[in-house]
Amino acid sequence: MPDILDPQIASRLKRDEHGLVAAIVQQHDTGEVLMLGWMDDEALRRTLTTGRVTFWSRSRGEYWRKGDTSGHRQHVKSVAIDCDGDALLVRVDQVGAACHTGARTCFEAGGALPAVVGRREEVGA
Repeated sequence: MPDILDPQIASRLKRDEHGLVAAIVQQHDTGEVLMLGWMDDEALRRTLTTGRVTFWSRSRGEYWRKGDTSGHRQHVKSVAIDCDGDALLVRVDQVGAACHTGARTCFEAGGALPAVVGRREEVGA
């Protein structure tokens, strides 16, 4: 297993000022959005080469592999980079809760916000 991220992949990433890229985690078979985490080059390398999702914890300042302490593992099914290189989509098979609160998703735990629902208008109408 190489100990650095493939340079061709690394060159496509647009990192924030802390060297991180947003990683959206989605359940592979249902499309359910589970959470958002952050990855640097090493976390992405580990995710791509081990079959388990690894993040960089901004609050703890260390790597964490989802599920090592909770048992709520994320098994990688695919990883994609967006057109701008500033976000990743990690499709997983989630075992247990994705959120540290114990909720299935972090968005379930956070809750809905009041928003005006838009309506698609027909062209030429």
